[in-house]
Amino acid sequence: MTVEVIGIGRRKTSVALVKLVPGKGNIYVNSRKLNNYIGERSSLEILVKKPFVLTDTESKYDVKVRVRGGGVSSQAGAIRHGIARALNKINEEEYRPILKSAGLLTRDPRVKERKKYGRKRARKRFQFSKR
Repeated sequence: MTVEVIGIGRRKTSVALVKLVPGKGNIYVNSRKLNNYIGERSSLEILVKKPFVLTDTESKYDVKVRVRGGGVSSQAGAIRHGIARALNKINEEEYRPILKSAGLLTRDPRVKERKKYGRKRARKRFQFSKR
């Protein structure tokens, strides 16, 4: 029987359900390998793997992720948040101070501001003509 730890991560409108299983360090996002899912964006791969690098658990767990909503960048942020929360569940007294000081356990609250009436977008105004 394998022990599976679940963490839910969120960023903007993306929600990621992350499952950590003891393994060799493979990361699968929506049944695809991570580098296949995010393409040529190595910066996002580094972003996703940061909780493992900080806690020195890079090749201890396999990660299975189901993510939906938002774009690729916000999905990567949601995956990172979910991995950090799952690692926190595994060994709270050891990993929590490391993850907390790096700011990985805090949900990023920034979301797109709603469009206001009488405006083109949330804050942009229509072009003003004096004459």
